[in-house]
Amino acid sequence: MVSGELHRKGIDTFLPSVTKVRQWKDRKKRVEFPLFPGYVFVSIVPDPEEFVRVVTIRGSVRLLSLEPGHPTPIAGEEIHALKIIMKSGEEIDVYPGLKQGTRVRVRNGVFQGAEGVLTKKEDNHMLLISIDILGRSVGVKILADDVEAAQ
Repeated sequence: MVSGELHRKGIDTFLPSVTKVRQWKDRKKRVEFPLFPGYVFVSIVPDPEEFVRVVTIRGSVRLLSLEPGHPTPIAGEEIHALKIIMKSGEEIDVYPGLKQGTRVRVRNGVFQGAEGVLTKKEDNHMLLISIDILGRSVGVKILADDVEAAQ
């Protein structure tokens, strides 16, 4: 894992994560997932040698930047606020782009490919989706991970 490798090289990292319920055929299990998949926050001196140390870690791709070659720092206040939120233990809405009334498409499971409207966000990252079938509306509960905004 990139975060662990960075830590072993003495680079200060922050990887906020959330616990989600994953459904397998025979069981449900709580699993840790990054809050921002694909992102690890690092605290480094803005120096080209430090940038190289980070991006040469196996699995690391690049540093976040608005212009190529110039990594964009995240404000310390934002990181601090995120750490406070993570420490609070409060439930975090990890699907802020999916609001009630949003048209969604099911990515996985028995309803894969079906489209509907998000009618309610429930506990344990479950969503209630209304899918129109044969002129009727059918409500189904689906894990939020299995749903994406429809195009």
